[in-house]
Amino acid sequence: MAEIVSLAEAVGRAIHDGDAVAMEGFTHLIPFAAGHEVIRQRRRDLTLIRMTPDLVYDQLIGAGCARKLIFSWGGNPGVGSLHRFRDAVEHSWPVPLEIEEHSHAGMANRYVAGASGLPFAVLRGYNGTGLETLNGGYGSAPTIKPITCPFTGETLTAVSAIRPDVAVIHAQRADRSGNVQLWGITGVQKEAVLASERSVVTVEEIVDELDPRPGAVVLPAWTVSFVAPAPGGAHPSYAMGYSARDNDYYVAWDAIARDRDAFTRWLDEQVYSVPAGQL
Repeated sequence: MAEIVSLAEAVGRAIHDGDAVAMEGFTHLIPFAAGHEVIRQRRRDLTLIRMTPDLVYDQLIGAGCARKLIFSWGGNPGVGSLHRFRDAVEHSWPVPLEIEEHSHAGMANRYVAGASGLPFAVLRGYNGTGLETLNGGYGSAPTIKPITCPFTGETLTAVSAIRPDVAVIHAQRADRSGNVQLWGITGVQKEAVLASERSVVTVEEIVDELDPRPGAVVLPAWTVSFVAPAPGGAHPSYAMGYSARDNDYYVAWDAIARDRDAFTRWLDEQVYSVPAGQL
């Protein structure tokens, strides 16, 4: 059952050095506050998993938290590249970064398999694209294998399930029992939580009762490990119904991330010197 704790306690208890950590949220509800707390607690050797790594993973990679990245697309949405990600891959700064690349469909199916308790998912999407060779050649990559359909004989692609140690998401609300509610654009947050051994959910507010919302996803308290109040915890992305996207932040990040010294100053001023829960 979910425990309602501070963000610092949630990260401290859930995320350990060497863990595989999936931080999900698409366009909005990106768990920036939780990501910054992971940096603040100086976690190391993490395998970071995310369908669309953007600024939050650029920051974690630049801070030296990551050993490996499993992903399907990476960039600064609407602006350009992730320069800390690029520096880690090309120059091993601040530490070397291993990468494992998949398609969006491959990642989504891997999460669904993990959430369903299945060892793998099957899809056509890799065949003939070259994606199946990116991680070691078709058939040699540990997470991508050819498979023959037992009904038609067709060769398809199997992708191994994603089962992170920890899932981290941001949501609009939780009630006092730890049931979580999110709405708006939802990606694979539900699947990431269900596939993971532990989970941290930051929320805009704790309420007495969750009221119905069209298209809302509710994660029952028994699926969640820790709930942490973090108003504004998705900034600079947004939380539908609570905040707007800070477009200027994304533009400003490009210059900060291009320069190692500028990035290091940003870490000192905006993360390490800021107490948990303050944005």
